Amino acid sequence: MFPEYRDLISRLKTEDAHFNRLFERHNELDQRIKNMEARIEPASMEEIEVLKKEKLKLKDELYAVLKAVA
Repeated sequence: MFPEYRDLISRLKTEDAHFNRLFERHNELDQRIKNMEARIEPASMEEIEVLKKEKLKLKDELYAVLKAVA
């Protein structure tokens, strides 16, 4: 995610608690969605879509922080 901001992401994860929480939640959702799609964790298509929308919202928030700081 955002390879052009790799160094900034690393810095913000240690310096900005809010950014770190957003980043961790995004990663948790990503893994959960993968597990659901692989049928490791049971879920309906609707549940997966809800999580994908939440993940996308978090990604937008992360990008906004990166753009503001860069």
